Amino acid sequence: HGIVHRDLKPANVRLTPEGKVKVLDFGLAKAYEGEPSSSSSGRVAELVEASHSPTMSRHATEAGMILGTAAYMSPEQARGKSVDKRADIWAFGVVLYEMLTGQRLFAGETVSDTLAAVLRADPDWKALPEDTPAAINRLLHRCLTRDPKARLHDIADARLEIADALGNAGSEVKATTPSAVAVIPRWRRALPWAVASILAIALAAALLLWAPWRKAIGPTPRRLLASAGVEIWRGTSTGASAILSPDGTMLAVVGTRQGPRQLFVRKLDQMQAAPLAGTEGAESPFFSPDGQWLGFFANGKLKKISVTGGAPVTLADAPQSRGAAWTDDDAIIFMPDLTPGLTFMRVSAAGGAPTPFGVMGTGAILQRWPQVLPGGQALLYTEHSSTTVGDGANVVVSSIKGDAPRILVRGGYFGRYVSSGHLVYLSQGTLFAVRFDLTRLEVVGPAVPALDDVATNGSAGLLTIAPDGTLLYEPIQISRGDRSLDWMTRDGRTSALSAKKLNWSNPRFSPDGKRLAIQIRADQEGDIWVYDLASDTRTQLTFDPGTDAYPVWTPDGKRIVFSSERDKTKGANLYWMNADGTGEPTRLTESPNLQVPMSWHPGGKYLSFFEARPGSSYDLMILPMEGDAVSGLKPGTPTVFLSTKAREAMPMFSPDGHWIAYMSDELGSSYDVLVRPFPQKAGGPRRVSTEGGRWPFWSMTSPDLLFVTTTNKVMVAPYSVAGDVFTSGPPQPWSPIGFQSAPLTAVSPYALHPDGKRVLLAAPAAQGAAEAQDKVVFYIGFGEYLKKIAPGTK
Repeated sequence: HGIVHRDLKPANVRLTPEGKVKVLDFGLAKAYEGEPSSSSSGRVAELVEASHSPTMSRHATEAGMILGTAAYMSPEQARGKSVDKRADIWAFGVVLYEMLTGQRLFAGETVSDTLAAVLRADPDWKALPEDTPAAINRLLHRCLTRDPKARLHDIADARLEIADALGNAGSEVKATTPSAVAVIPRWRRALPWAVASILAIALAAALLLWAPWRKAIGPTPRRLLASAGVEIWRGTSTGASAILSPDGTMLAVVGTRQGPRQLFVRKLDQMQAAPLAGTEGAESPFFSPDGQWLGFFANGKLKKISVTGGAPVTLADAPQSRGAAWTDDDAIIFMPDLTPGLTFMRVSAAGGAPTPFGVMGTGAILQRWPQVLPGGQALLYTEHSSTTVGDGANVVVSSIKGDAPRILVRGGYFGRYVSSGHLVYLSQGTLFAVRFDLTRLEVVGPAVPALDDVATNGSAGLLTIAPDGTLLYEPIQISRGDRSLDWMTRDGRTSALSAKKLNWSNPRFSPDGKRLAIQIRADQEGDIWVYDLASDTRTQLTFDPGTDAYPVWTPDGKRIVFSSERDKTKGANLYWMNADGTGEPTRLTESPNLQVPMSWHPGGKYLSFFEARPGSSYDLMILPMEGDAVSGLKPGTPTVFLSTKAREAMPMFSPDGHWIAYMSDELGSSYDVLVRPFPQKAGGPRRVSTEGGRWPFWSMTSPDLLFVTTTNKVMVAPYSVAGDVFTSGPPQPWSPIGFQSAPLTAVSPYALHPDGKRVLLAAPAAQGAAEAQDKVVFYIGFGEYLKKIAPGTK
């Protein structure tokens, strides 16, 4: 039919009930384009298969990429060269050989060993049954020659050879009596003895290879860009969205498939990932030590679920999690919230009341991303001395009893132990490695850079390391969050504001709607840019080495307020500067905490923002720009508008300045959009969202309040005001379609234009346009690679 399959293997061949052969899974197939030219061999592949059975599918028609399953690849396929139908003929020969011998033709402990066998090892022709017809033997030799030019040219010839062999075999069958049946072939009579012999040889080989006097040879370090089996959720994640099971045979993925994000599991010998029902809203998954359970966070709770499915079990409250680790004695150590000063909590994996675990290090205020070290006696994690996660991070270790931590690496974060005897951690966007003595819990020697393409979400590396040293990570090139800038109208129509894809977030329109202030992230830092809609030009406004984020226009459109980390002795505080770029930024606040500006009162007297404050998580704040005798507010002195045990964020002034809309989890485990009067707070909150909501925006042209659901749908709720009474109607979808997941640095992933007719966001990708969104990198033999760049370990 003119198709090159490129992934023929036993798992893709089935027999129908009628006995017909059916070839399955054409995910890597391509149209046959004739013989390859001598110049089409392509470049040597940098990426290789992750295991013996998963299938890789990146740029399936591109030379230089290794595609298929290692044990059944043709040599030219294993080298990343362009292939034609003769690759399928090779795979056919491998399958036929295995059917006749009952054993694997090319096998190895790792995929690297398997690929090496494909490229160099000769088939064991003596393993074929003694009475294999000469035509079949000749056919196998012609299918399994490494030179494609000498290989069988067409599979139809194979059919003729087999038919001929069957015909000759039938003519040789003899009968002793009229009722006698065909004589059982000699090879079938000898099969039990052959199996016994093979087992004896295998046992002897295993003992020889296991011999303690032999030095173990690790897998050759190779990297593979492979499919996770489902589109990976790359939103405001609190950790890696794709992780490996302890035995390295299964992936757990926070993914999306035409619905809200949830957990999926994919065994590496299967193509697709299977959803786990009841895990909607999941993030930051982690495996139990035996790999039979998955822990995760969802909707403000710590939960667990069996990898085979079933009902999730809620274990504890976790309003805003930052990592968890499952101990060998069946407990879970986790960080439930971002409240400064809060230490890790410990809860039984069977459920029960959580108890505080450990102590905070000197000068630290935040703990994150625990990992239980081998042996189960020590815990590795990150401590921060500032709510600005890029500052003051240290990798520390403490005993599992919760003793005071000991600093291992200063200025690093998200430390992870590798079985090669190394500690890896992130710093300035690079993954570093240093030798680590697991007995003394000390680093040894200098740190060296290991990788520079591992994605992060600011405080965590999007990576996981299996006990065998295999590294799985999300690459920056895919995870960085580059998206288009699109308009969306209420009828669901979309159009591009700018065709160039950028890692953007937190857009805000100027009051006249002619300009757009936006945060653009490059590498690990971000700056504020101003986009002129009429001229289609972008101008960089801030240039500080630290991150400048969350722009907000003043009501007159002359200045832009933003949050900045430029003073490393403080938190990310509030600054403002001229919107035309003239002059220097002026500091508005001084605080050790993270502060995020949100909106201006219509008269320009007050700026609302929220702040991460010790003991109360996020609080709503007001910065008066002028004195107010009635309220007693002092100019330039921030004051608390709302502080509770709940998280309150994104305070937005209404067009008339009498109300503040905000998001809070005070009514439940997930965020809702609430409204309170300003400046007084009497009467309690008015709830606007009915099934959760975030990121409120007031319309400037109609009595409508917009917000976003957890499934990335823009909703609108009409409202009315009668005196001191605020009433909102049932929320309805503002548009029939949603938008792409928010980037990792987003406080707001969209903006309502002042005309009230359109919003700016990242429209859903067209079918097939998000090909890379299911990709992760497997680094096979990562531990061996670390031994080379940081030698001296076991």
